[in-house]
Amino acid sequence: MIELERVGYAYGGRTVLDELSFSMAPGEKTVLLGVNGSGKSTLLKILNGLIFPCRGRWRYKGREITARLLKDRDFSRTFRRQVVLLFQSPEAMIFNPTVFDEIAFGPRQLGLEDVDDRVRHWAGRVGVDAFLDRPPFDLSGGEKQKVCLAALLVLEPELLLLDEPTANLDPRSTGWLVDFLQDLPVTTLVTTHNLSLGAELGERTLVLSEEHRLIYDGRIDDLLGDREKLIEANLVHRHRHRHDGTEHRHYHVHQWK
Repeated sequence: MIELERVGYAYGGRTVLDELSFSMAPGEKTVLLGVNGSGKSTLLKILNGLIFPCRGRWRYKGREITARLLKDRDFSRTFRRQVVLLFQSPEAMIFNPTVFDEIAFGPRQLGLEDVDDRVRHWAGRVGVDAFLDRPPFDLSGGEKQKVCLAALLVLEPELLLLDEPTANLDPRSTGWLVDFLQDLPVTTLVTTHNLSLGAELGERTLVLSEEHRLIYDGRIDDLLGDREKLIEANLVHRHRHRHDGTEHRHYHVHQWK
């Protein structure tokens, strides 16, 4: 489904992604780990066709995705329905007067049928059906995130990209989202720097270094046993502990912001 070949990207001469190569098969659930600034969000924007590589190529279902290709109306409509991105902040996605209109916006733009049924189905699946007549701006952060998720899933996508989806959620909402994504029959790529969630969000783990390169591709259990790799990715840190007048240092993994 996804194939990247030596992809690179730079903002104003500053490298953000460097020589990135990997592929994903349909149905895979993959977690992309890396600290802030490693390039995770940039990669998702490339995969969503919002920006394009400065170097290298990336293909979706065998076709190289370029700005020119996405100007083709028929291809663009298909791509925008099949590949969707959940931003870290729901405020970046919400702009309609009601929750119903927010979820219905995509299907209406794409001319899909049975919009009302689609909206009510996915609002129920994520648990926001009681809010359909309310302005989304009045909801809590977790509720807004659910509305945004429903607004993507109503398109019945084939590839779901999620950028730090638990960053602004409380523990209960985080648990709900993890369970929901595990049961969702959609190819997913989820970014996070929370190691404790990595094993829950995907079967495969990719790690970006602070040098914006892919330095690991495999099982998270193997990664957790590789302290040097975790240190290289800045996914563990050391700090002092004091107990009964003695002081020592040991490593901790990054858990929450």
